[in-house]
Amino acid sequence: MNESSDIPQSAGVSAAGFPGSPAFATTHWSVVVMAGRSDATLARAALEQLCRTYWHPLYHYVRRRGYGPDDAADLTQAFFTRLIEYHVVAEADPERGRFRSFLLACLKNFLSDQRDKASARKRGCGQVFAVDFQAEENRFSHEPVEHFTPEKAFERRWAMALLEQVYQRLEEEFRLQGKASQFAVLRMAMSAPRGSLPVAGLGRQLGMSEGAVRVAVHRLRKRYRQVLRETIAQTVAGPEQVEEELQYLLAVLAD
Repeated sequence: MNESSDIPQSAGVSAAGFPGSPAFATTHWSVVVMAGRSDATLARAALEQLCRTYWHPLYHYVRRRGYGPDDAADLTQAFFTRLIEYHVVAEADPERGRFRSFLLACLKNFLSDQRDKASARKRGCGQVFAVDFQAEENRFSHEPVEHFTPEKAFERRWAMALLEQVYQRLEEEFRLQGKASQFAVLRMAMSAPRGSLPVAGLGRQLGMSEGAVRVAVHRLRKRYRQVLRETIAQTVAGPEQVEEELQYLLAVLAD
């Protein structure tokens, strides 16, 4: 992979290749698939974690299907209930590979099912776990809509949610080292094109030499690439799918 193919500049990171492959023994989606037919407790815990992380694309998909904010929030929570409480994961096909694909197929079936029922009936399913629909609605309202199909909105928001998870993990790593403020500065620097890194200004901000700044940014970019692959690995069934999924999601963000 060349140095310009990993993450578009608009995503706020610099590009570079990825060494090695992550281990898959304990990734969330592989746990869901393996445990779905034998260990309901383990499967539910892994599935709930994935849904908690990636519920945002579901809401965007439902909104793009023409439902209003309140109905979309109700339907998203009702879908969680169906997916988690009714052991739908037992139907997951490991050959299909991606949690993203499985989730969208299940949601489409669920919405079709809902249309066959009395649409005016209040669903009132309660919350499987707490989510901030108002914040997501604010994000939704600022999205460009001209060429976004529901599927496109789902995939774009999926890619964005995945990148958010990567940055949250990196921020927590820096926080645990007592370097939260350093991360805030270096994160912005990661989007600078190669050769144009404002090392002098960053050095003054961070109280570091220019050489130390370059090393710090290089290390953060390298760690970012590692965490990005690990995060993608949580949502696919095997290591052979990581690169393909990465390139697909980058194309979604670039479109």
